[in-house]
Amino acid sequence: MSSTQAENFRKPAFPRIFAAFALGSSIAILSACLSGPRYSRAPVPTPPEYKEVPADWKTAQPSDQIARGTWWEIFRDSQLNNLEEKINVSNQNLKAAQAQFLQARAQVRSSRADYYPTLTVDPSATRIRQSKNRPLKSSTTDYTDLILPLDVSYEPDVWGRVRRSVEASRENAQASAADLESVSLSLHAELALDYFELRSLDAESRLLDSTVEDFAKALQLTQNRYQGGIASAVDVAQAQTQLETTRAQAIDLHVQRAQNEHAIATLIGEPASTFSLAVSPTLDPPPVIPPGIPSQLLERRPDIAAAERRMAAANAEIGVARTAYYPLFNLTGSGGFEGTTLANWFSGPSILASVGASAAVTVFDGGRRRALNEQAQAVYDQNVANYRQTVLNAFQEVEDNLFALRILQDEAKTEDAAVDASQHSLQLSTNRYKGGVSNYLEVITAQNLALGDQRAAVDILRRRVAAAVLLIKALGGGWNASQLPTSFSSASTVPPQP
Repeated sequence: MSSTQAENFRKPAFPRIFAAFALGSSIAILSACLSGPRYSRAPVPTPPEYKEVPADWKTAQPSDQIARGTWWEIFRDSQLNNLEEKINVSNQNLKAAQAQFLQARAQVRSSRADYYPTLTVDPSATRIRQSKNRPLKSSTTDYTDLILPLDVSYEPDVWGRVRRSVEASRENAQASAADLESVSLSLHAELALDYFELRSLDAESRLLDSTVEDFAKALQLTQNRYQGGIASAVDVAQAQTQLETTRAQAIDLHVQRAQNEHAIATLIGEPASTFSLAVSPTLDPPPVIPPGIPSQLLERRPDIAAAERRMAAANAEIGVARTAYYPLFNLTGSGGFEGTTLANWFSGPSILASVGASAAVTVFDGGRRRALNEQAQAVYDQNVANYRQTVLNAFQEVEDNLFALRILQDEAKTEDAAVDASQHSLQLSTNRYKGGVSNYLEVITAQNLALGDQRAAVDILRRRVAAAVLLIKALGGGWNASQLPTSFSSASTVPPQP
């Protein structure tokens, strides 16, 4: 291109460029439009108070410090605390949930990229030899074409498609963060349940071992009486049967304990073959768990927060679907240098530039856009139903465990009285047998009743502690929706675990 040709190219280009930028400015003004319905949380029935909260329950002070973050510490068990901390470091299910959150966070940044133009550079160097026998040939047959183009493409967010897409990605990322909290809460609760189950087995094993010792002494007494001609061989056989049956029950508990120990090992990310917990038969009654008020449950449960965020994301997707009815605008531009040698490649006459704008609208698609809009609306309705069902399930779980704690507390008092009565009955029966007033069948009956009541008392205590753990889980474990991340930049990290 000669200098005269370059001058002629530049003269009419500027008015066209200004016209294109004017069109772009008009499109930018239209970008204030936002398609789709404004989001509002779907209403759910919320009772003013829990039905199963006893009137004589006193809320601990300060109540907001009872179950925050490391909620398992309220059980005051240092070994449980150490095990719970290992979940955050080594549990593989938790790591998988963290990776899933990172995927959702990256999707937010991917959606935000549509806010900005796309720039591409495609340099090329070509040596061309043309046929001398071609039609319309010129004097030049061999030449070099050096091109350094810079292309710019930008789709203005006129109808809010990009904004709605970013909104949906952001809400889904928050839902993923809440899912992570739900997984963490479930894993910590599962570990606590397995741990207290194991401790209840230790307590029951101690009870059986003690009972085996008592039954062995009773057998020795019966054998002595038999040798003295006071007791019959039937009494000896019954005492022997009672002893061996109880021994078998004590041995059977080791299977259950080993399974719970292995489950704990898996939860904390250790091989079951290398993990063991020392026997500790101590199991204390559960502490008081203040449930708060029902309206707080909507903010304290991570699964409710996840369902609500997915409902918001589905609402944003409706806006994305509606933008298909509107024209699609696109601004393009290119510039760079084109020359024949390195000497003139970056000179003024080698500059090339173009700018333009286009708009496209779908005239007929056979009902595809309408179907996509109906699908988006149906997905939103599904998420609304899921959200409401999640809330209903949450209230049920809280009420179930509040009821269980209240009833089991009363049952424990009754069972303690039964244990005392059965022990007294056993003592009387033993004395009557020693005095020759009754046969050994009466002693065996009293022994079975006493052992059954003692084992029932241990089981009730286990169920009370388990109900306390499940109530804390049902209440969200001290988590709050305000802990959901709001920033999803590349520097942000996985939501902190307790």
